Amino acid sequence: MKIAQIAPLAESVPPRLYGGTERIVSYITEELVRQGHDVTLFASGDSRTSARLVPICDTALRLDPRVQDPLPHHMILLDEVRRRVDDFDVLHFHIDLLHAPLVSELAGRTLTTLHGRLDLPDLMPFYRTFPDLPLVSISNDQRRPMPPVNWVGTVHHGLPRDLLPVTEHPQGDYLAFLGRISPEKRPDRAIAIAAATGMTLKIAAKIDKADQAYWDEVIAPMIRVTPNVEYIGEINERQKAEFLGNALGLLFPIDWPEPFGLVMIEAMACGTPVIAFRCGSVPEIIDHGVSGFIVDTVEEAVTAVSHLDRIDRTRVRATFERRFSVERMVTDYLDLYRRLPDADAAAISYRRFRAEATGLQIVA
Repeated sequence: MKIAQIAPLAESVPPRLYGGTERIVSYITEELVRQGHDVTLFASGDSRTSARLVPICDTALRLDPRVQDPLPHHMILLDEVRRRVDDFDVLHFHIDLLHAPLVSELAGRTLTTLHGRLDLPDLMPFYRTFPDLPLVSISNDQRRPMPPVNWVGTVHHGLPRDLLPVTEHPQGDYLAFLGRISPEKRPDRAIAIAAATGMTLKIAAKIDKADQAYWDEVIAPMIRVTPNVEYIGEINERQKAEFLGNALGLLFPIDWPEPFGLVMIEAMACGTPVIAFRCGSVPEIIDHGVSGFIVDTVEEAVTAVSHLDRIDRTRVRATFERRFSVERMVTDYLDLYRRLPDADAAAISYRRFRAEATGLQIVA
């Protein structure tokens, strides 16, 4: 199949540091290429891929100090997709909603994976206006706030099996928090758990400008008075394997409708059990007592920490391989591509066009 992957421009594909959506786009793209599909990636120019890259901007927008407004760059992205739309059997969008008016007439060969939260009131009138756009959720829980729309499937994220090696015997004696410093991610809960257990907590997280005040006023003061908590900062992919693999457990103390939570399966790939609060996608991702523990309170999380030694890390890894590999994710997406009502017609039409251009004959 000739497949377009359309990525957001905030980060490169894959991202240098934080960036869950762009990371997943990279995994999908590379696995599709590995399986022999003809893939074109629309992304920032500093992206790295074995697919055909259409660079929209020189560098990822978040890392470019010249960029003040990302919207014009995404308009350029959409125009580039528009000019090439007839080149593809399937167009797979990962940019939430910007493209909906553009593709309304050819929605039958598009797929849109929604990577973010959907409980925001401004989204309701939008998706009522475009009810036929084929949408994919990344967890079943993500769908709950939405009006009736054209859901065509739920595809849980997946990772390459060789990305993060399993660590059966961790060298560290610490708990890990990985992700983003923000109120909904609740690093304050993680610090409270560390304080109650006396265990070392290492926090590897980015701080967005929007969350700087939360860091300054809430989290930094808590760290200053909790000597067993260490803030490491944002880490890259190479550092992640060691950070997660050597942790006794990952704390995922969220307090919002998390659409997926990529860090949970990254920890599982390392064999590291997860202690996660019962929000959003968590019950779909964590098998309680197998890949970690699902809790409702800080007190339950403290108890779960004392039970981490009951979790078999090789079984955690086996659960990851069975449920969250990139092969499983891409198999699910290919099934959805082939079920799109206009995908086959587009493929036949394109092959006929190419055949006529070269003087060949084709049988539909």
